Amino acid sequence: MRWKIKTTPENERVEHLMECLGVSKVVAVLLVQRGISTFEEAKAFFRPNWEQLHDPFLMQDMAKAVGRVQLAINQKEPIMVYGDYDVDGTTSVSMLTHFLRSQNVDATPYIPDRYAEGYGLSIQGIDAAHKQNIRCMIALDCGIKAIEQIAYAKSLGIDVIVCDHHTPGKILPEAFAVLDPKRSVCKYPYKELCGCGVGFKLIQGIIAQQGGGKNLLIEYLDFVAVAIAADIVPITNENRALAFLGLQRLNENARPGLKALMRDKPSEQLISDVVFGIAPRINAAGRMKHGLYAVELMLAPTEDLAQHMAKEIEIFNTSRRTVEQEITQEALTQIEENNEHNRVTTVVYASHWHKGVIGIVASRLIETYYRPTLVFTRASEGVLAASARSVHGFDVYKAIEACSAHIIQFGGHKYAAGVTLKENEYEAFKKAFDAEVKKTIMPEQKERVLDVDAALSFDAISPKLLRLLKQMEPFGPENRSPVFFAKGITDRGSAKLIGNDKTHLKARLSQGKSNAIDAIGFGLGSSIHLLKSGSPLQVAFALEENTWQGNVSLQLRIKDIQ
Repeated sequence: MRWKIKTTPENERVEHLMECLGVSKVVAVLLVQRGISTFEEAKAFFRPNWEQLHDPFLMQDMAKAVGRVQLAINQKEPIMVYGDYDVDGTTSVSMLTHFLRSQNVDATPYIPDRYAEGYGLSIQGIDAAHKQNIRCMIALDCGIKAIEQIAYAKSLGIDVIVCDHHTPGKILPEAFAVLDPKRSVCKYPYKELCGCGVGFKLIQGIIAQQGGGKNLLIEYLDFVAVAIAADIVPITNENRALAFLGLQRLNENARPGLKALMRDKPSEQLISDVVFGIAPRINAAGRMKHGLYAVELMLAPTEDLAQHMAKEIEIFNTSRRTVEQEITQEALTQIEENNEHNRVTTVVYASHWHKGVIGIVASRLIETYYRPTLVFTRASEGVLAASARSVHGFDVYKAIEACSAHIIQFGGHKYAAGVTLKENEYEAFKKAFDAEVKKTIMPEQKERVLDVDAALSFDAISPKLLRLLKQMEPFGPENRSPVFFAKGITDRGSAKLIGNDKTHLKARLSQGKSNAIDAIGFGLGSSIHLLKSGSPLQVAFALEENTWQGNVSLQLRIKDIQ
């Protein structure tokens, strides 16, 4: 693993923050690395608040969208709320359905079937709206590339409002309104909202036009926080404020459906708890049964009903893990049997693989073969579908786009994408994709990277430092939990392997004459020989709290040992 240690910022800015904030040098360095160099910027960073949310009407087409929804509210016109089957889509649909019903609108939530309809706005969904005499559809977390589908809806007299955050193509759909901060003509000051975030801005616009304030918006923030965490969008600027306020809502007054998904709930939910706890369970419904089940859970009015539904979702999640492990093993075997372990890409296919888990399998394969990866399965007769995942710094979306001659449809972003193609194009695509990656991937993108923020001596580690670091939460893309490194580290003779499979490492580390600190390294069991050697080592680590039998102590989370 290659350590990518961030450049130490210029001393003048660091010293200024140290003086005006009264913080240590390492904290000031971390802040400057995050683009913060003044007292006011630091105040905004440490205290996210409502004032950091932008005016929704700065978004292109917002006035049109608000006007159309308000017309439906006034005329008690039914609305179909359509969204994708992942966490961003299902939280968006749940949120907007809940809001519209509070406005006495007959809102119909619709999630496409992952297998029968696939990703995005579907003809089947539009037909369902038409049969119910629905004349207004709101498409969340999808729609920006649904040119033909929206043209079809328009021909049936259905007004479609798109609330998307994906990069638009060269042609926009002829929707009634297109809300997407990534539109080239959109002057909205923050471009990194998730789909649920765009839906929230629509609600904010409607409430503002009605003369309401933030008190009416608070109850929707838990949906937004879950979507931000799950969709891996940057937790900066407005997303940071939304995530911070949403986590407050989740911790203080979670709705029954989300509360039921907080299994083994810690005292306080963090972004990481959402990513590894709530999000996989919501996703499991769409992967193993139907995404609408997750929506019904999140809209559950009582805790008893929510708990009952959550137990079923837990069964889906357990099944998902089993299927995922089986497919991952089959894919690894396929790579070995085809002698493809030295390629620059991984592209694998089996017709029976479960479409709901191929994205997770792609991520698992990268853990073994660190390279851009696509996992294909059969979507329908003669048509294959794939999930793509990428490695640090490499834009898999652009690489797929370069192979578009072999593709029916594709969408996504830099690190994750979806592809459909005709079965007879599979081999040609595989060859073209491998050639494109070989041509464009940089040497440093072929090896695992650990981003390291700064050096930190053990003498500087304290509970006070940890308290300050915790105030930098919520952590996520572009505001990662800080990773430090220290040299001259030795084990106090306590290094041992732990866990059922003995793959994890537990030790007590010291630097020179400093006090020893407990440390744990998940998946680092193979490095125990380094600690046992007695030689001074270089260790990369994060600081965290360890709670055991009611006692709270500071410990190091080891990231790598060299």
